[in-house]
Amino acid sequence: MSKDRSARRSVPTMRDIAAAAAVSQSTVSRVLSGAPTTVPIAAETRQRVLRTARELGYRPNPLARGLRGASTNLIGAVVRDFSDLFFAGAIEALVVESMAHGYNVVLGHVPGRAGDEALSLTTVLETRHTDAVVLLGDMQQHPQFLADLRNSIVPVVALWPGTSPREFPTVDADDRAGIRAGLSHLVSLGHKRIAYINAELPNEYRAREDAFLDFMRERFGAVPPGYAERSLSTLAGGDAALRRLMDRPDPPTAIAASTDVVAVGVLHAAHSLGVTVPDRLSVVGFDDIAIAAHTVPALTTVRMPISEIVGYAVTQAVRLAREPADVQRLPALEIFQPALIVRDSTAPPAPR
Repeated sequence: MSKDRSARRSVPTMRDIAAAAAVSQSTVSRVLSGAPTTVPIAAETRQRVLRTARELGYRPNPLARGLRGASTNLIGAVVRDFSDLFFAGAIEALVVESMAHGYNVVLGHVPGRAGDEALSLTTVLETRHTDAVVLLGDMQQHPQFLADLRNSIVPVVALWPGTSPREFPTVDADDRAGIRAGLSHLVSLGHKRIAYINAELPNEYRAREDAFLDFMRERFGAVPPGYAERSLSTLAGGDAALRRLMDRPDPPTAIAASTDVVAVGVLHAAHSLGVTVPDRLSVVGFDDIAIAAHTVPALTTVRMPISEIVGYAVTQAVRLAREPADVQRLPALEIFQPALIVRDSTAPPAPR
């Protein structure tokens, strides 16, 4: 009996947090619930309460709170593809940003392939007790899931929606501007024979490829035949695409890839073929995933502003979750600008 009582006492409570943070229990309750208050809570006090809660290992009971109609302090994050290194970084940013707002994250996954139309909201998230849902990636292939979200009272914010219809508040990056920045960099170095490798994403998302085609037509009148390649969105896909390009009688002097994953595959193939980067071939990626700065040579790429996009999305999700359920949540679009990051994989073309 004494052991059971000891175990129960070891679970931190709001009273414990209040004592450790030197605030009232009501202040702890207001901070952790995220409920709006008539008396403002100082930012320093809010951060101290959240920090103390994390240090003590406080874990609210979301099911009990949800049944009482209170905030569960949970954000449901639904990811198109766990295996994609880009989304791995986005999930990490989402967890960090959510915790800064006093929320934990419940992860759900929808397979990035067709034929899963029966997926429902409960199947994906396993629980309806979330205050908001954040979508990461194109969900167009899962109409039942999207229908459930439309009919749910839980607010939804969509990130990088691709071809998905704009039905929720949406946050994205200017892909066209990013591609043009990478290509302008290559042209400024003197490259003209620039090929493009487009990673095949769900639902034929081609905004980046179209930006490449438009840029090349504007600058050079046309795209050299065979210079717009398609590949799987994998390292092996980028590897195979470069081998096809370098086997041409007029191989490119530069490659722009639609993702860093494909670009890293290009670097691997170039090394295997004895094509030195950047002396004989310049390579530009897109996204600036964690590995991009540590390839050999380090990859020049277009940085996706993941932290800014996720931060904005979480702030919106929390704001919507705290509004009355009957508040209209109209579709809206917020666009962030990517930035060119020049590293060691680009240089002027070698003399022919």
